[in-house]
Amino acid sequence: MSISYPDSDLLMLSGIQHFAFCRRQWALIHIEQQWQENVLTFSGREMHERADDPFFTEARGAVLVTRSLPLVSRTLGLYGVADVVEFHRDETGIVLKDRPGRWRSYPVEYKYGQPKIDDRDIVQLCAQGICLAEMFGTPVATGDLFYGRTRRRQPVEFDDSLRNRVRELTAGMHELFEKGVTPSAEYSAACKSCSLVEICLPKTGSRRSVRRYLDEALR
Repeated sequence: MSISYPDSDLLMLSGIQHFAFCRRQWALIHIEQQWQENVLTFSGREMHERADDPFFTEARGAVLVTRSLPLVSRTLGLYGVADVVEFHRDETGIVLKDRPGRWRSYPVEYKYGQPKIDDRDIVQLCAQGICLAEMFGTPVATGDLFYGRTRRRQPVEFDDSLRNRVRELTAGMHELFEKGVTPSAEYSAACKSCSLVEICLPKTGSRRSVRRYLDEALR
């Protein structure tokens, strides 16, 4: 039996990329509400702002392009906003208001830089696909990641393995959020590009929360 999360228990969809990258980073942002911007997050935010144009829909032949589409999944317990959702003409798709024919939804997520060696971007895109499938009542099988540095799209297939990975991650997010616990720090090469490295203090191996660390330092 699947869980249906109420509004009060919904978590930010964008957080799944942080959770997949580092659970401590996710906890610092979403539990302790710490955030520090570096050049990567700034450039990424600028790209999102260029992609985001609320309530804007553009027709490109057999494709409708919608920006800043609100998303929600009750089964995952996530909410957020899609950078871009394309609707492609497809006789097996859904009916859209004031648009003739049927359409299939196709999420496109914009990212700064280039494809990652891990799956953090892929699981975020798949989570968007699951949201769209629930919202429109029709399967969403694929989506694209667009990287600013390569200026190319990377297609992603939402197979069962990837969907299960997303479900496992979101279940872990809800469990950790409910406990209100920040995992201990473990330093790795990935920490160099983390926007929270100066707050996280990974080289100390600290098991304390950042809030407790700061409280003690200021006494």
